[in-house]
Amino acid sequence: MTGASRARGNLFSSVKVRKRVWNNIWQNRYIYMMVIPVLVYMALLKYLPMYFLRTSFYDYKLLKGFEGSKFVGFKWFERLLTSPEMWQYVRNTLTLNTLSLLICFPAPLVFALLLNEVYNKPYKKFVQTVSYMPHFVSTVVLVSMINNILSPSLGTLAKFYKALGMTPINFLSNPDYFYGINLVSGVWQTMGWNAIIYISAISGIDQNLYEAARIDGAGRWQQTLHVTIPGILSTFILLLIMQIGQMLNCVFDKIYLLQNTLNLQVSEMLPTYVYKVGMESHKYGLATAGGLINSIFSVILVIIANTISRKVTETSLF
Repeated sequence: MTGASRARGNLFSSVKVRKRVWNNIWQNRYIYMMVIPVLVYMALLKYLPMYFLRTSFYDYKLLKGFEGSKFVGFKWFERLLTSPEMWQYVRNTLTLNTLSLLICFPAPLVFALLLNEVYNKPYKKFVQTVSYMPHFVSTVVLVSMINNILSPSLGTLAKFYKALGMTPINFLSNPDYFYGINLVSGVWQTMGWNAIIYISAISGIDQNLYEAARIDGAGRWQQTLHVTIPGILSTFILLLIMQIGQMLNCVFDKIYLLQNTLNLQVSEMLPTYVYKVGMESHKYGLATAGGLINSIFSVILVIIANTISRKVTETSLF
């Protein structure tokens, strides 16, 4: 076959491939149309804002724009990285998220494993439904509930303390209780919903493995230990890696609404600090630099966690 013949053959082949691809897209056009809102969301709220990251290099004035604002280089980064307050906020954020990683993160896994042992299906569905419901409670309503329970004057606990002849404790203004309040409310609100992933992973485990384990004389605990947990271990590790990437973030709404002047020394987190600097003090360049530093540290944490996981468990995100 001559070179010209091969070229024509390749051309016809590529035309056929393109035609087949376009025909496939047209046949599934309604499915592809469902992707459009996601693409628009990602473009407008994820990629377009990246253009404004250069605000961190300007003394940005909202009405003047980039052309009328002074270029300051790495001034805001130097100020943040040399500020003792900045590292205090980072320490607060890491403390809260480390405690959350130890308490809140494993809770859905434990709940899913316990739920898997329930044989009464109506009761199991009832427990699942009840455990999902707190997820749909808005953060504002959740904080209102916390205030109604823990208020030192009219709260439920205050009435209980008074009934026992004791002095009510102002939990919301005592820094020693701030992390505990967040952890308990976090477990209550997220445990049932986050357990859905583990429940789905457990349902995908081959039932023949359980049958083989029973034939070998394994009890329920041994089946959980040697079949269920290894079957969902990869899911747990992937979620753990993503959770580690969020170590410098927090549930902003809840933290911000629970803050007051008396607990600010432990409740001021990096995200709340960035918000106050940007939206309340109008220091847009400094706030953008803080957000960019947060993102860089988060990416580094994900890479480190992913590398360790790949070497130790051979499971990784990338």
